[in-house]
Amino acid sequence: MQLSEMAVIVTGAASGLGEATARRLAGEGARVAIFDMNAERGKAVAAAIGGLYCQADVTEEASVDEALAKTRAAHGQERVLVNCAGITMGQKTAARNRKTGAIEAHPLAAFSQIVAVNLIGTFHMIAKCAAGMLALDPVTPDGGRGVIVNTASIAANDGQIGQVAYAASKGGVVSLTLPVARDLARDGIRCVTILPGLFATPMVEALPEDVRKALGESVPFPSRLGTPQEYASLVAHIIDNDMLNGETIRLDGALRMAPR
Repeated sequence: MQLSEMAVIVTGAASGLGEATARRLAGEGARVAIFDMNAERGKAVAAAIGGLYCQADVTEEASVDEALAKTRAAHGQERVLVNCAGITMGQKTAARNRKTGAIEAHPLAAFSQIVAVNLIGTFHMIAKCAAGMLALDPVTPDGGRGVIVNTASIAANDGQIGQVAYAASKGGVVSLTLPVARDLARDGIRCVTILPGLFATPMVEALPEDVRKALGESVPFPSRLGTPQEYASLVAHIIDNDMLNGETIRLDGALRMAPR
């Protein structure tokens, strides 16, 4: 599927993997809409790529509906959705508080928030965009109508200590990939999920230099942090390669994370 003049939505595109993806796809001629809660950064990225910023909370139906109406009025019905919106946190299932000595269970509200954004928000965008894509005419010889690319994490398979909520949410994204692809296959809409490893995103860049260096050196090859541009390159290839469907792809330099 060719990107030129195609309407694309990238969630979480105000920074990190989403921003790199928005820039890459816009550079290939796509009309890109940036869905993000960070209005200042989102507007700046949109201006830089000639795209459209839409403030959107992927967990709220009214917010998503408003953002979809705005982007469809400007760009037409999207044929590509890239889900990059996500949050993370560190919290053990149960642990002793180092300061007070009290034994504490993982807060349910925190677990629910991670799942709401990373898993439910991802599915929310998939369902809404797929419904719109169904009304489109095919644009490929095989009858392709659209492409959905999700972002999980290698934590879905190698969740570390303190990543129970994050790993569960990303594991859910991995598990929904094939059923979504099968649901939409007869209508020519593909669904693929990328599992990034250690990447130079703003969260990682905020760590001390020695920590970043150690993280990079833990990757077998290449022994460095991945770049957001490498993630974006894989997204572009997935869109272009019609045979990629229902698959989850690790993008991690052969890294398998240790318990901590």
